[in-house]
Amino acid sequence: MSKYKVLVTDYTYNTLEPEREILEKVGATLITAQCSTEDEVIEAAQGVDGIMNQYAPISRKVIDTLPNCRVISRYGVGFDTIDLNAATERGIMVCNVTDYCIDEVSNHAFALLIAGARKIVKHNKEVKSGNWDYKLGGPVFRLNGRTLGLIGLGNIPKALAKKAQAFGLKVIAYDPYVHVETAEAINVDLVDLETLCQESDYLSVHAPLNNNTIGMVSDAEFNLMKTEAFIINTSRGLVIDESALIKALQAGKIAGAGLDVLETEPLSSNNPLIKMDNVILSPHSAYYSIESELELKRKTAQNIADALIGKIPKYLVNKGVCKNNQSTF
Repeated sequence: MSKYKVLVTDYTYNTLEPEREILEKVGATLITAQCSTEDEVIEAAQGVDGIMNQYAPISRKVIDTLPNCRVISRYGVGFDTIDLNAATERGIMVCNVTDYCIDEVSNHAFALLIAGARKIVKHNKEVKSGNWDYKLGGPVFRLNGRTLGLIGLGNIPKALAKKAQAFGLKVIAYDPYVHVETAEAINVDLVDLETLCQESDYLSVHAPLNNNTIGMVSDAEFNLMKTEAFIINTSRGLVIDESALIKALQAGKIAGAGLDVLETEPLSSNNPLIKMDNVILSPHSAYYSIESELELKRKTAQNIADALIGKIPKYLVNKGVCKNNQSTF
């Protein structure tokens, strides 16, 4: 008989065997669901000791129905699907995986930058339509000497900065939580958000989604940007005000966008972004590689396994939970 019961609320993976293998070592049984609503999570999570979560909402309403749950571990860097305050109040550990796709996402962001700068998607479309004319791609600017602005300067944008600098790009960043010395050590200039918008030729968004960042790039920010600016988002769709972005693109206030994340996923078929030749879209795939997915799955499960046997998980978000429960850990 198993000691623990662990729920996967929802998943898009072909297999959960890596998670099952790790959890079985600590005597945990894995149960699976494909929940999309609070009520579905509540029904599936009765009596569980731990939860692994991808996109299903783990709200206060859900957490209040989890008397036995010790830990919630999210597949990903962000944990905006989980009500962190409610979990902390209940003494439930919340975990993520902060380091599993640094290379993949920074590569993807730079791929979107290069594709936008060199007009790869536009040229591909024109050539396949029988039009052999480099001028159809519009103005193309040399990368060397231009400026990449980063919103956020965590692990992923730091990796992106290094790659961009190898192409001769100057890198600036806005991140109120990073010390000047940290930025200077990687040859990045810290600036305020207004300056970032004004000076960036390419602006890449890497902010986590929280109450302070929802819609932080909106009309005021687009009005400050250069008309040849290209914006990239591989973080969370809601960090950019999508209606403001669409208006800015339609009005020619900025030159284009490369978006891996959107306000609503999957993208609606009537979203204007789909028909814009200066917009490059990918299906929230920046994190993905065979290696990164396996790493994510194992680390997400290991968070659960560690918590269940009384160890402090490596990727614990709400560290105050352990301080408040020192007799347990």
